[in-house]
Amino acid sequence: MDSQSSYWVDRARLEWQVELGATDAIGDAPLNRYDLEQNKPKPSAKPKATTAALPLAEPAEVDTVAIAREAALAASDLPSLATAMQAFEHCELRLGARSFVFSDGNSQSPIMIIGEAPGRDEDRIGKPFVGRAGQLLDRMLAAIGRDRAHDDPQQSVYITNVLPWRPPSNRTPDASEIAMMLPFLERHIALVDPTVIVLMGNTPCQALLGRTGITRMRGNWTEVLGKPVMPMFHPAYLLRNPIAKREAWADLLSLQAKIRL
Repeated sequence: MDSQSSYWVDRARLEWQVELGATDAIGDAPLNRYDLEQNKPKPSAKPKATTAALPLAEPAEVDTVAIAREAALAASDLPSLATAMQAFEHCELRLGARSFVFSDGNSQSPIMIIGEAPGRDEDRIGKPFVGRAGQLLDRMLAAIGRDRAHDDPQQSVYITNVLPWRPPSNRTPDASEIAMMLPFLERHIALVDPTVIVLMGNTPCQALLGRTGITRMRGNWTEVLGKPVMPMFHPAYLLRNPIAKREAWADLLSLQAKIRL
């Protein structure tokens, strides 16, 4: 066999081995695995231990809710609360989010609106409710004489979310994420001290009221943390179900009347 023919034979053998999964060479010469197993030295008997081996200690589970509560209570104002939330390392949503979304509007307003979590547009811009749902919310608020950008607290609103980071693919936050961020939300409410709170959608209702079912809860005033609370449809839901705008308008009128009392 000439050298050229030998090259192609060797190459075909090599490609065949690669197809079988042999992608790494560990020596220049082939090994007989059966021979290695037969000549394998027997392990020597281990000396008996003179003392009983101590069991390995289990790593202590981190109480993320307690850590969040301590950090939240240490915040004396809204800027320090935002700093504490940004420094909180136990919520993995922060790793995949582009922006930390804290709040928008006038913190002196008597109305505090709480949504679920940032979406794609909110994550990009860094403010809550700025996408299509946010634009609808602005129109809803304008219908009762409210504008988040207004300097007068009596004509503005204050807006935040349960979570400050966008969940992947805009998925619904899970119970553990809500629980670990709840102390920050409760502190947020305490620092703003609104007259009324609006919970937009199921997630804020789950966080603060401990239950979901927005179609049953909407329009019914309740109380949490000593504040009157109105569950309402999320604007994103209204975009998908325009027929529900009638109920949303009734809720807005109820909110307006509550503020005037």
